[in-house]
Amino acid sequence: MDDAGGTTELMTLQRAREQLGVMFELVQRGQVLCSAATKKPSLATQQLLSEALPGGEALAGEHLYAFAWPLLFQAGGLASGTKLELTAKGRAALKKDPDEVLLALWDRWVRAGVIDELSRIEAIKGPRRASTLSALKNRRSQAAGVLDLLAINDFISVAVAFDDLPSIGASFSVVRNERAKFKLYLEESEYGSLGYSDIDFERIVDRRYLMVLLFEYAATLGLVDVRYTDPENGTNDFGDLWGADGLEYLSRYDGLEAVRLTRLGALACSGAVNEARLKTSHK
Repeated sequence: MDDAGGTTELMTLQRAREQLGVMFELVQRGQVLCSAATKKPSLATQQLLSEALPGGEALAGEHLYAFAWPLLFQAGGLASGTKLELTAKGRAALKKDPDEVLLALWDRWVRAGVIDELSRIEAIKGPRRASTLSALKNRRSQAAGVLDLLAINDFISVAVAFDDLPSIGASFSVVRNERAKFKLYLEESEYGSLGYSDIDFERIVDRRYLMVLLFEYAATLGLVDVRYTDPENGTNDFGDLWGADGLEYLSRYDGLEAVRLTRLGALACSGAVNEARLKTSHK
């Protein structure tokens, strides 16, 4: 739903169940094409999925779910090939409860997602430089711990959840060390480096990594409901950065304001956490 301020609240679980079913159908028809090198869906496939997936995209003109689903199917071992075909595991998943499949896809993505989500923030340049980024598996696992901070009945701002990650021992950085921050930039690597001391690297870069993980993967799988606005009306913490003059927003995820757990998302949390939440949540 939309409020007067242009903010949208998107309930994701039923949509994820329906989109999962359509993805299986499209893969069986041989309509999902991906790069052999990167495993990313082709632009034509992204357009097809944006139009075919029930409920469409969260953001008009952007491919979030259409980009994520083919990657999730590959990471989860449900499909493979440049023209995705169901694997034996994928055919077996057709007979399983959709929620079981969605949870398994999240677990597999956290352990072995096939891209670095930071690459989805195209405005940030330099991550391919040697010895720049932190180990992806550990970083994603730490970021995924954010689910343990969320509630089923109440939206929590992404900023608050990000700031609270250290309280559960789940802090992370997208870079290997302090020096590596200087390798990331927007426009010009020497003058526009994101490593200077007057730049809040953690909020500008690390928090956006978390926003990609939540908006494009956790929400696609129905683990979190999302509250968001258009990205140009969202997080505005980059205006003073060198090279940002011509940017309306730093990433397509900048409009993500807050998230809350779905009941399925609670099952993805650590055992003690999800048991307590499910007992106190509304059905």
